[in-house]
Amino acid sequence: MLYIIGLGLGDEKDITLRGLEAVKKCHKIYMEAYTSLLSFGLSANGLSNLEKFYGKEIILADREMVEEKAGDMIEEAIDNDVAFLVVGDPFGATTHSDLVVRAKTLGVKVEVVHNASVMNAVGICGLQLYHYGETVSIPFFTETWRPDSFYEKIKKNRSLGLHTLCLLDIRVKEPTFESLCRGGKKQYEPPRYMSVNTAIEQLLEVEQKHGESVYGEETECVGFARLGAEDQKIVAGTMKQLESVDFGAPLHCLVIVGNTHPVEEEMLEFYKYKSGN
Repeated sequence: MLYIIGLGLGDEKDITLRGLEAVKKCHKIYMEAYTSLLSFGLSANGLSNLEKFYGKEIILADREMVEEKAGDMIEEAIDNDVAFLVVGDPFGATTHSDLVVRAKTLGVKVEVVHNASVMNAVGICGLQLYHYGETVSIPFFTETWRPDSFYEKIKKNRSLGLHTLCLLDIRVKEPTFESLCRGGKKQYEPPRYMSVNTAIEQLLEVEQKHGESVYGEETECVGFARLGAEDQKIVAGTMKQLESVDFGAPLHCLVIVGNTHPVEEEMLEFYKYKSGN
């Protein structure tokens, strides 16, 4: 059996009872390490906390391992119980459909254990989840690569009065350009996590480029940091206001607010920008 288990957003204690029972009976446990382990500790200590709490050794599975050696993990699950742990929910912001398809094709039983994801946890700010349009991703711009396909999606959402959840770029274990050119042993860039501030700066640059007044400095947004953790930070304000806020450590995400209901506005008031933010 292959168990794909969501860990939630906070720390090692956010796993569900069903998920914990599955982990404890598994022969081998892998943990996705190509989106974020941040909420579970920036250092190796975070992983040791997981291992201590679950009472099992955990193997970190980076993007290369999952893409190139997933077959080995699936084959292990033919005769043994194997767990693949995922921060958030297995089918939330990062889907693992390919893993499920490959396992089922080989006749391996798959059980998914769900958990909280950024996709539903943003509801804490009071904006109702069924008032959201298509979710967009904001990638880091480079000197030669400044994609803006998200602009049309935000435009469509705003034309319908819908809120837009912006998932911000995470760059973990990205090969350096030099090592890709040279070949041989890969060298990696330091991890990078986009802040709300950088996202707004890029969004405004794209608006200036297109000039369609889809949004602007006075557009209401909600910025989130470390959603689901004890020290989470949530601030509602204009793009201009949020651009000056220190949201602290990652992970961050951003919601561009659409048309609001009085109940939504009442809840947002608790998170309104103050100069001390």
